[in-house]
Amino acid sequence: VQLQASGGGWVQAGGSLRLSCAASGGTFGNYAMGWFRQAPGKEREFVGYINWNGSKVSYADSVKGRFTISRDNPKNTVYLQMNSLKPEDTAVYYCAARTGWTGTYYDLTNFGFWGQGTLVTVSS
Repeated sequence: VQLQASGGGWVQAGGSLRLSCAASGGTFGNYAMGWFRQAPGKEREFVGYINWNGSKVSYADSVKGRFTISRDNPKNTVYLQMNSLKPEDTAVYYCAARTGWTGTYYDLTNFGFWGQGTLVTVSS
């Protein structure tokens, strides 16, 4: 499956952005999806997770209460609504499809398909 992330950009602290991740070439509804991010000089980290039908969502503590994941299976798209953005949210954001089930949902090694990333810059 191919993933295309979009919606990144520049925003002032306290602002909002909505990221989208469009899937093609596979049965989107078969995949749990995750969002990860990588800040300059840091490792890629887990942001949030949504199961195949949206009945289960989980978030990293750093974004809980500010970010919301949702999905629209008929549109083959997963979203990340980001509110109350902080400068420390600045990163390249990646969507990914889960293909492995030997580890936890926040372990990026369980995600076999990745989008190209979209840059989010939050200024103070």
